[in-house]
Amino acid sequence: MLNRRILRIKAFKTLYGGVLSGNMSLSEAEAQLEISCESARDLYIYMLGIISPLTAFAKDRIEAAKAKFNPTEEERNPNTKFADNALAQLLDADADFQKVFNKKKFSWGQYDLVLKKIFQSISEKDYYKEYMSSEQRSLSEDCALFTRIFEEEMVDCVELENVLEDKSLYWNDDLAYSLTWCCKTLKSLAKGERWSLIPLYQSEMLKGDDVESDKYFVRKLLQASFAGYEKYSAMIAESVSGWEKERLFLTDTVLISMGLAEAVTFPTIPVKVTMNEYVEISKYYGTPKSRSFVNGLLDRLMQKLSDEGQISKEGKGLL
Repeated sequence: MLNRRILRIKAFKTLYGGVLSGNMSLSEAEAQLEISCESARDLYIYMLGIISPLTAFAKDRIEAAKAKFNPTEEERNPNTKFADNALAQLLDADADFQKVFNKKKFSWGQYDLVLKKIFQSISEKDYYKEYMSSEQRSLSEDCALFTRIFEEEMVDCVELENVLEDKSLYWNDDLAYSLTWCCKTLKSLAKGERWSLIPLYQSEMLKGDDVESDKYFVRKLLQASFAGYEKYSAMIAESVSGWEKERLFLTDTVLISMGLAEAVTFPTIPVKVTMNEYVEISKYYGTPKSRSFVNGLLDRLMQKLSDEGQISKEGKGLL
């Protein structure tokens, strides 16, 4: 599930938190990293679990409308296509999914207002109206609908963000990535495949003796960054002017330190790959000027470490 870009971000956040607190041990940082990684898959499970509550909400609305003293013709003969969708029925009947969801003690039961907000938003969209007007009923069509719901209704929903923030410190940052995996799951279910819990690391999804462990990578990256932070941050401070030191942001220092630690620690990862990764991450977690600053200083310090023989790569073209 987790690719190396996401793993680098999680290691960065863990190291940043440790530096900010000033008293985090390596063992505490490793434990926090593990929780952070697992949280992304937990959120994937939790968001996949919203399908049945949204369906149940639609059913309840239909029944409430029927029970009115003087229901309209449409309320007496409602369109139940969404309320009867096959995807919710499939997940409700899937013992493996229900076991994992319940083991985590997840529930949407107390979030009726969030479900209402999302359903109202869905109901106003053209894609939903087209779905409801079509006479076709199939699991494939239901999966396509919920894919649109995941893609268009969840990320910018303030009410949902508040729920996720309340349940986990990690979940808001993981939402977009976890929703991507929800959509991938819906695509496989539409093909008739059964649901199964996805491996936590993408390397576990690949086959071959030459596949490097992503779990090993991120733990080793955190360990090397944690151990070398004092050295690398001192190098950064020595490489900038007095005026720049006053404007040096902790996020940039942590990112550059991690980039140097990765370049030194992993001989099979090309320098250009490491450079590009941390420059990209700086776009989202640094300041508007972080990209050029991280790019320039990381390049300069990597060259310095290479000249000193501290960065050594295996294979041609990796430096």
